[in-house]
Amino acid sequence: MKFSPPLLQATLIKRYKRFLADVVHDELGKFTVHCPNTGSMKNCWAEGDTVYLLDSQNPKRKYQYTWISSRTRNEHWLCLNTHLANQLVTEGIEKQIVSELQGYSTIKPEVKYGEENSRIDLLLSAENKADCYVEIKTVTLLEEQINDKTLETGRGFFPDAVSTRGQKHLRELMTIANSGARAVLFFLIQHSGIQSVSTAAHIDPKYAQLLTEAVDAGVEILSYRTHISPAEIILQDSLPFIYK
Repeated sequence: MKFSPPLLQATLIKRYKRFLADVVHDELGKFTVHCPNTGSMKNCWAEGDTVYLLDSQNPKRKYQYTWISSRTRNEHWLCLNTHLANQLVTEGIEKQIVSELQGYSTIKPEVKYGEENSRIDLLLSAENKADCYVEIKTVTLLEEQINDKTLETGRGFFPDAVSTRGQKHLRELMTIANSGARAVLFFLIQHSGIQSVSTAAHIDPKYAQLLTEAVDAGVEILSYRTHISPAEIILQDSLPFIYK
């Protein structure tokens, strides 16, 4: 995914009200941008981080710029725009980076499915092959310590807050797996400091329990990291997922 026009570099002042952030630019001064991330963004931002903004080029928009990515003071790169996840994974499948999801002729985004009024992020299909339902979760939480216990370097976690929506998706995927179709939970790692991923049982123990049940029911887990730069974001390679 290449950015056009090029992203604007600025300095972060603060994020607030979930959808807003204040930044400062050498020439444009201080202004407010749209933050397209509804999560807690725990450990993902601090005053002084370098941020990269996409110009909507829409003069009627209240906030002209959208926050896409960041470079933290310890030189970690993060993509905080969760709206890009489906496109990034689709590109990775089409470019044959995701070896586990090859052999499908069509990829449909945002298809209604399930018993709890859900939409699957990607539905892969092909003749004479079971459909493959892919639920994508963006991972940006890097933890160095939990309950006074120092963790191994580079451990990422999902979710970063209690997620009843994520719990619902796990139940839906289990039903899909039991029906005979493929059910895939795809963790998209959007933080350059993360080297492996685990469920955040210290944040959402119910989600961690359901994920273990989902694996036992036949739900497949994939975790891939991205390469993030001011010019582009691309799916890179797989990383370990540790769920127990």
